[in-house]
Amino acid sequence: MQDRLVNLDLVTPQAQDPRLFDNPEAAVEALIALYHDAAAFLRDAFLGAMRKGHPGVRYRAFYPEVRFATTSFASVDSRLSFGHVSHPGTYATTITRPDLFQHYLTQQLRLLIENHNVPVQVGVSDTPMPVHFAVAADPTVMVPQEGAAAFPLRDVFDVPDLTTTNDDIVNGLAQPAADGALPLAPFTAQRVDYSLARLAHYTATDPKHFQNHVLFTNYQFYVSEFEAYARSQLADPDSGYTSFVSTNNQEITKADEPLPIPVKMPQMPTYHLKRANGSGITLVNIGVGPSNAKTATDHIAVLRPHAWLMVGHCAGLRSSQSLGDFVLAHAYLREDKVLDDDLPVWVPIPALAEIQIALETAVATETELDGYDLKRVMRTGTVASVDNRNWELRDQQGPVQRLSQSRAVALDMESATIAANGFRFRVPYGTLLCVSDKPLHGELKLPGMASEFYTKQVARHLMIGIRAMENLREMPLERIHSRKLRSFDETAFL
Repeated sequence: MQDRLVNLDLVTPQAQDPRLFDNPEAAVEALIALYHDAAAFLRDAFLGAMRKGHPGVRYRAFYPEVRFATTSFASVDSRLSFGHVSHPGTYATTITRPDLFQHYLTQQLRLLIENHNVPVQVGVSDTPMPVHFAVAADPTVMVPQEGAAAFPLRDVFDVPDLTTTNDDIVNGLAQPAADGALPLAPFTAQRVDYSLARLAHYTATDPKHFQNHVLFTNYQFYVSEFEAYARSQLADPDSGYTSFVSTNNQEITKADEPLPIPVKMPQMPTYHLKRANGSGITLVNIGVGPSNAKTATDHIAVLRPHAWLMVGHCAGLRSSQSLGDFVLAHAYLREDKVLDDDLPVWVPIPALAEIQIALETAVATETELDGYDLKRVMRTGTVASVDNRNWELRDQQGPVQRLSQSRAVALDMESATIAANGFRFRVPYGTLLCVSDKPLHGELKLPGMASEFYTKQVARHLMIGIRAMENLREMPLERIHSRKLRSFDETAFL
């Protein structure tokens, strides 16, 4: 019986020859067709096997791929940090869910074709598509856990493979493929599929709802304010916002539509105020801690957002600060530890001018202060992020001395993680925190103080984050995606 299973005949979709395209829209349409055919083939085979039992054959379908080859060095606009390759060679990437990434793929392929005046090739890759990811877009189909089916799934179908589900490309560790091809995009298809599945699990919203501008917060208090703002925008026909999506993909398009209260909240409640082409705003309550911050950004990164910002609460470390003051991070002291294996602590995380200006402008707008007067409510400085929520209960000599030596002005548990992962994934990042307590100066976060603080400051703080995102939305794409985030040899895709 075992020999029979090992030597099963392999059944695949009908082979299709690769095609060359100098039109990006047509290339993406071809990717969509190839992906649809492969996913439908696996889905139909899977449903048949679930009904009838072991089929006696092995089914396999492959991700589509984009391949690009050039024999010359292109002369491109040196201000552009993406959309071109740095030297002659062959470059390739596997593609998943091209329907979801249609706007992004069209944009990236257009730049590549225009900058090099060379067509792209679209065809079938040699990377198998795991059955779990092939059926993920169909909510009516569930893949049983190992042992739950009448036969081992991996005897008949391909399952996720960690050798192609990693961050080697963005971490700068990727090697050329067996055929010599270099990476064309920052993530492989399996890595993207893995994160799309995780996002749906952790946020209880479909990845298709995520917008290109993402706000992270560490308090649920911000959610009600975000919903109120969303409803005000839906009531304004000139706002450009089209709908608001809440937990479990509950979507409204009118300001007075009700939203059901979820029976069970996901680990990271997420809400989307949508605009055309994903130009709206997503709010993610990541909760407390660097592990959650890393998890959220690890997976949202595959959607290639244009910016993400942290708008949470922090401990103020200076006696000159008051509760409710804002801190605009211009440096990060990383003691969160969760990214040390991926991004060594000796790697500097620079402030991004475009983000800093957008945030400072938003603070000035909302507080109606500017220039020297803005220092009354905001200061720039180093933000320290730690992995111990009760850091103040430790022996103070070591931690406080390090904080003083670093010139830190605020401390939280998430900001450095979000900034560092933004740097690692080439996603523009920034942090604007609000001082909610001053433990070094005897002002602890107590229930009464917290309630008064939240009432006064949450709405203003959230609006600053929203205004900053709206400022960034008006910037040209090539300006916000700074060259500071690109290394010596980068993928052509953003």
